[in-house]
Amino acid sequence: MERSFSEALKHRRTYYSITNQSPISDQEIECIVSTVVRHVPSAFNSQSTRVVLLLGESHKKLWKIVKDALKKIVPADAFVKTEEKIDHSFACGYGTVLFFEDQKVVKGLQEAFPSYQENFPGWSLQTSAMHQLAMWTMLEDVGFGASLQHYNPLIDEEVRRTWNLPEHWHLIAEMPFGLPAGKPGEKEFQPLEERVKIFK
Repeated sequence: MERSFSEALKHRRTYYSITNQSPISDQEIECIVSTVVRHVPSAFNSQSTRVVLLLGESHKKLWKIVKDALKKIVPADAFVKTEEKIDHSFACGYGTVLFFEDQKVVKGLQEAFPSYQENFPGWSLQTSAMHQLAMWTMLEDVGFGASLQHYNPLIDEEVRRTWNLPEHWHLIAEMPFGLPAGKPGEKEFQPLEERVKIFK
């Protein structure tokens, strides 16, 4: 669609109703992921963000892991609703992007710059957030609907085991995406004058 950055940002919304169809090829999805990881900035140029793209059976496997983990802690009568939400909002999509932060990089920076050591975990999360927004906006710009989910740390261990990921990759968020099957979630805007101050 190639909107301007401003237009793409305004257009981005949360979609809970998605399908397992894609408006672009898997290769183009991989290109979006690579572009985001390569070009989004990071504190101290740490490049601490790690991303896993799950398509096809791997995508379905993730949401089975989520359901299995939740089934152990959610009461049986409430789990029916939980399972329905996962099946009809996330698992039914085309793919999922997993966002991680490499704790080996974070700890390395803490050791290299001890005077900033308390800041690096927060800066790492800010780096991840920038990657999440860029990925979300670029996916939506080509026609996908997406949402951002947080089933970590409940699923962390099983995710690492299933895809043989390093222990020092810390899961931050999950972004299921697919072709929109309905309207995006409503968004209410708080008054800008309460959120922005301008001084000249």
